[in-house]
Amino acid sequence: MSGSSWTRREFFRRSAVAGAVAIGGPALLAACTQVPQSGGTAQSTLDRVKAAGTIKVGIANEAPYGFTDASGKVTGESVEVGRAVLRNLGVTDLQATTVDFGSLIPALNANQFDMVTAGMFINPERCKSAAFSVPDYTAPTAFLVPVGNPQGIATFDDIVAKNLRLAVLSGAVEQGYAQSSGVPDSQIQVFDAQNTLLQAVTSNRVDAAALTNISLNDVVAKNPGSGVEVTKGFFPVIDGAPTVSAGAFVFRPADADFVTAFNTELTKLHQSGQWLQIAQPFGFNADNLPAADVTTEKLCAA
Repeated sequence: MSGSSWTRREFFRRSAVAGAVAIGGPALLAACTQVPQSGGTAQSTLDRVKAAGTIKVGIANEAPYGFTDASGKVTGESVEVGRAVLRNLGVTDLQATTVDFGSLIPALNANQFDMVTAGMFINPERCKSAAFSVPDYTAPTAFLVPVGNPQGIATFDDIVAKNLRLAVLSGAVEQGYAQSSGVPDSQIQVFDAQNTLLQAVTSNRVDAAALTNISLNDVVAKNPGSGVEVTKGFFPVIDGAPTVSAGAFVFRPADADFVTAFNTELTKLHQSGQWLQIAQPFGFNADNLPAADVTTEKLCAA
């Protein structure tokens, strides 16, 4: 997808906070970050956590990425994928610290923990102060529609062409995507919660609701028998370019060897099908697997 501009989608009301740097290897680190690597002789983070067999990670207590469930277990897509990768590196114990989402990178750089497992999206601003793994997942847009998708909705162009009514979540980017795609404001209804999006579709107040496929899959899973389904995910084309969003694991910029080792094992998980088995219980599916041309380098430079 050469020549395309790569932008980051925020989920719901999350604003862009702090940064991360694209990592595809030491050369890419040097190209994308302004934070110098430390040159001391101290034991590296990777060697230290492998020797200890344990690691401290940061989460924001946000489902479905990294959270503490009702039983007190720390879990989520990012946590469980992180556990699987770390096990393959010889680190079997994961201890989580919960901080506000906006404090994750500052706390990481203050050495409160050694990586972030919170499903954080890659964006250029974050690429100034921390290091991202290769993309763990992408978050395409999808529509919540009645079972069978009677209007045949696949993209925002269908909403325009068929003069359909669309529900969006207040504060989420889908409203802007719809408007940029030519959906008139008169066809857009704004709701304040995921459940009200569901109710709008099931009560025929709207023809579809737009959100990330991850969130909509979670809505359907939590409301069995509601008579709705989620369409195939897609990346809206805005101003001639796809709006690709990807989440990843976050490290300190000096930990390039850790990132490289982590990337190797995460890529194996993606290619083997194990990632899908781990991620599916949290609302992810094959549409969320990053394509080969979705890279940390592109997202960092967008």
